[in-house]
Amino acid sequence: MNIEEAIQTTKFYNDRSKLIINLAFTASHFAHQQKHTLDPFGITMQQFNILRILRGRTPKTYALKEITERMIDKMSNTSRLVDKLLAKGLVERFICPMDRRQVEIGITQAGLELINNASRAIEQATDDHLSHLNSDELKQLNLLLDKMRN
Repeated sequence: MNIEEAIQTTKFYNDRSKLIINLAFTASHFAHQQKHTLDPFGITMQQFNILRILRGRTPKTYALKEITERMIDKMSNTSRLVDKLLAKGLVERFICPMDRRQVEIGITQAGLELINNASRAIEQATDDHLSHLNSDELKQLNLLLDKMRN
């Protein structure tokens, strides 16, 4: 379905405005799909992002500020998200031995298991949703998106 059909309009100010609307609509579509994929795991997309960040540094830890810098959604309240993951036993806090005011966050074994299972589910859903694009098209789309942000 093209963007005109999806939002039931044929009028755009220009191709740039059509592109921005198309990107926003597509991002929302995939966010909705990912939310439903993560529902059985009991985590949000932002919590998934934090767990992926922490998994990438295991067994080392990250300071809260470092996690925030690596988040996809920079508007996320990282402290609140970490508190929720702590309550679920998926992450743990450590006092930094060099600076006792700094708190480090690490992923637990339960967090690793959950993120590995959730990642497989997300990868499968993504493969299903993008199966109609070939490798060259995916590379080109990634190149264009990177170019847009520069």
